[in-house]
Amino acid sequence: MLDEPYAKVRPGAPRPSKMFVPSQFTLPPGTERYTIEGMGAALIPVSAGDQITIINDEGAQICEIVAAGKNGKVDLSILNAPSNSQADGLRRLLTSSDQSLRGLRMGLDARGINLHEAPALRLFDAQTKAKTQETVRVTRDGIIIVAAPGVPMDIELQNTTTPLTVMVKRAVLKQHVGFELPDPLADPLDDIRVHTQTAEAYFVKAGDYIQILDVDGRQCTDFECFSARKLDKGIEHALDVTTTRTLMGHAYPMPGLHAKYYDQEMLPLVEVVQDTCGRHDAFALACSAKYYDDIGYPGHVNCSDNFNSALSKFNVAGRPGWMAINFFFNTFLDDHGVMYSDEPWSRPGDYVLLRALTDIVCVSSACPDDTSPANGWNPTDIHVRTYSGKETFQRSVAYRPTPESEPKMTKQTGFHDKFAQHTRNFIAYNGYWLANCYADAGPIEEYHACREKCVILDLSPLRKFEIMGPDAEALCQYIFTRNMKTLAVGGVVYTAMCYEHGGMIDDGTVFRLGRDNFRWIGGNDYGGEWMREQAEKLGLKVLVRASTDQMHNVAVQGPQSRDLLRKIVWTAPHNPEMDQLGWFRFTPARLHNETGTPFVLSRTGYTGELGYEVMCHPKDAPEIFDAIWEAGQDHGIKPMGLEALDMVRIEAGLIFAGYDFTDQTDPFEAGIGFTVPLKSKTDDFIGRDALIRRKEHPMRKLVGLEIDSAIDVGHGDCVHVGRAQVGEVTSAMRSPILGKNIALARVDVAHAAVGTELEIGKLDGHQKRLPAVIAPAVAAFDPGKERPRS
Repeated sequence: MLDEPYAKVRPGAPRPSKMFVPSQFTLPPGTERYTIEGMGAALIPVSAGDQITIINDEGAQICEIVAAGKNGKVDLSILNAPSNSQADGLRRLLTSSDQSLRGLRMGLDARGINLHEAPALRLFDAQTKAKTQETVRVTRDGIIIVAAPGVPMDIELQNTTTPLTVMVKRAVLKQHVGFELPDPLADPLDDIRVHTQTAEAYFVKAGDYIQILDVDGRQCTDFECFSARKLDKGIEHALDVTTTRTLMGHAYPMPGLHAKYYDQEMLPLVEVVQDTCGRHDAFALACSAKYYDDIGYPGHVNCSDNFNSALSKFNVAGRPGWMAINFFFNTFLDDHGVMYSDEPWSRPGDYVLLRALTDIVCVSSACPDDTSPANGWNPTDIHVRTYSGKETFQRSVAYRPTPESEPKMTKQTGFHDKFAQHTRNFIAYNGYWLANCYADAGPIEEYHACREKCVILDLSPLRKFEIMGPDAEALCQYIFTRNMKTLAVGGVVYTAMCYEHGGMIDDGTVFRLGRDNFRWIGGNDYGGEWMREQAEKLGLKVLVRASTDQMHNVAVQGPQSRDLLRKIVWTAPHNPEMDQLGWFRFTPARLHNETGTPFVLSRTGYTGELGYEVMCHPKDAPEIFDAIWEAGQDHGIKPMGLEALDMVRIEAGLIFAGYDFTDQTDPFEAGIGFTVPLKSKTDDFIGRDALIRRKEHPMRKLVGLEIDSAIDVGHGDCVHVGRAQVGEVTSAMRSPILGKNIALARVDVAHAAVGTELEIGKLDGHQKRLPAVIAPAVAAFDPGKERPRS
C-alpha cells in the first residue's frame, strides 16, 4: 500500500451519456425538415443562400417547385434553376376539395400569389429510385411551394403518389435557437404566448376551439377551466379530474386523454377534438410550492402559483394546488402504485385541439420544472390559439409509423360517409375511423348476419404497398416466408414477414399483378419501410411504394356474398368470371358492365366465411358501396363493425397483430407455421435459419381453449397449471353459435397437448380461476375451412 499512495483513476474527463433520439431534435443548427405527403404541398419561406434538398422517399414521385418573391410575384429565378414545366400538378391539387391543403391556400392568399400559368421546376420521373436527392440554391429572399402531385391511382397501373422530404439548410442562423410555430389550422381568433415558467388566463366562447401547442417540444403544460356563467354568480367550479374519470369509466388515473372533461357538478366543459402527441397524464395536481419545498427547492416558481396570479383578473380565489389536464406530461404508475415521470413524448409543434362546450374561462401554463425530466430539463414556451366554432375540424389522433416520421392524423376512409349513415360509434384503428358497431343491430346481430347471410365492413386501413421492377420477385422471395416463385398472376397468398431472429414483423397477403408486379397488404406501415431497407441493402432494382391512401376496400362476407356480387360484377373475357374466381384469387373488375367503375375483386377475408374483398380508389368508394348495398337488400345484408369482426375471426382461429403475435413471436408460435415452407422453398429468406432453430426447439404453441365458465376472459389473462403460469390468453370471446366461452392462448409446449386441463387466472391470477381445456383445433368454428372454400 505504501508503494501505491494514490488511487488508480480512469484518465480523462467524463463523457456525455449516449442516446438515440429522433433527428428532429438532433438536426444541425440551421437545418429544417419538411415532409410533403403524396398529393400534398407545402409553402416554405426561404432566404438568399439557403440550400434546398428534395428527397424522393419511395421513388418514382414527381416533384414540382414554384418560387415567388416577397411581393407575391411568381419568379423561378429565385432558385438557381431554370423552369422546365408548368405548375399543372400543383394547380390541380389546389382546386381539389382536399382540406389538408387549406393552410397552403391561406398562405398563398395572404401573400397574393397567383399560380395561373406559373412556371415550375419539375424534378424526378417514373424511374427515379427511392432516396434519390436533388439540390437547388436560393438566390433571393422569397417563398417556395413544393408539391408532390399525382392523379387518382389506376388500380391496374399501380401509379400511386408518395411522399417527398425537403431539407432546408439555412445560410444565416437565427439568433434565437428554436422552432417555428406551425401554420394555424384556420384564421385564429386569439394568439396567446405562454412564456416559459408562466401562465396565462383567457376566455373562450361556447363552441369555439382551443389549440394548445408545444412550441419547441418536450414541454408540459397544465390546463384548467371554469364555466364562465358560474363564475358570474361567484361559483368557482373548476374542471374536476375525479368527476371526469368517473364519468368516462376509468377506475384510476392513466396516461391518455378523456373524450370530455367535466366540473364537480358534471357539467361538460371541454371535449378533445385532435391530439398529435398521444401521451399525456391525469395523475396529479399541477406542480405547487409544496412539491418543490419537499424536494429541496424552496421558493421555486410553480404552476399553481402561476395559475393563481393569472386567474386573479377573473376574481378566482387562489389555491395551493390545482387540478388540471396535464398535457404532454409523461408520467407512470409502477407495479406498486408509485408515480414517476420521464421526458415528454411531444415534438416541436405537437398540439391538442379542444372545443369549449360552454362559455369557459381557461388558464394554461408553461411548466417551470427544471428539476426533473418532466420538461426535458429545459422549460420552454407554450402557445395557445383559439378558432371560431364555425370552423370544422375532423376528430383525429396522430400516430407515427417510425420515430422519424411526421405525425399522421386519423382519417376518414372513402366509405366513411356511407357507414356513418348507420352509426356514430366510430373508433380510431390504424390511422382511420372505423365503425365499432351499428345502431340498428349491434354486434351479436351483425355476427349472425355474417354467419348466415352477408355483411359489408370497412377494411380500408389495411396497408397496401406496390412492389414493382425487374427484381420485384427476388425481393418478395427474400422478405416473405412463402414461395413467391410459385404464385401465379392473379393469385393471392397469405404469408408472414419476419426479422432475422424469426420474430414476426407482420402477416398479410401478397397479390401478383404481373411478372414483375406485386401488391403487399398487411397491417402496418413499417412493412413498407422494411422492404425498402432490404431492397436498398441488396441493391435490387425495385420500387416499393405505399398505396394505402389511394386504395380503400370493403369486405363482403357471408354465405350469400357470392350471390350478391354476381349481380354487379363484370369482368373482361381474359379474366375469370365471378363464379370462376377461386379461393385466394383476384381479378380486375367493373361495376355492371365494361364501362362501369373499376375495382379489384379478391376472394379473401378475415371472417372464416365465404367472402370477398372489393378494392377501389376512395373517390369511387361511395358508388361501390351503394351498388353493393342495393344488391344486398335481397340477401339480408347488414353493415358489420369491429366488435363483430373480432368475434368471427377468433372463432375461425385467425390471428391479430399485437394480440396473437408480436415481434417476439415466430409464425410457429403464432399458429401459422404453414406459411413457412422450410422443406419446399429452396431460396433463402430473412429469418430462415432462426425459424429452423425455433421449429426444432419450440417453447410455446398457440392453442384453442374451451372455457367452462361464462365469465369474460381477456387478452393477457394468465394461464396456469397449479400455481405455475404456463401461458397467457391472446384473444377470447363468447361464441353465440357454439354456446360457450372460447379463447386463443399461447402456452408452454409441455402443456400444449389436446385435452390438457388448464386454469385461467383472474383477479391476481390466484384468487379466482376459470377451468379450461385445450381444444382439438385453434379454430373452434369450421376448422377445415370448408365455408370459405365453398
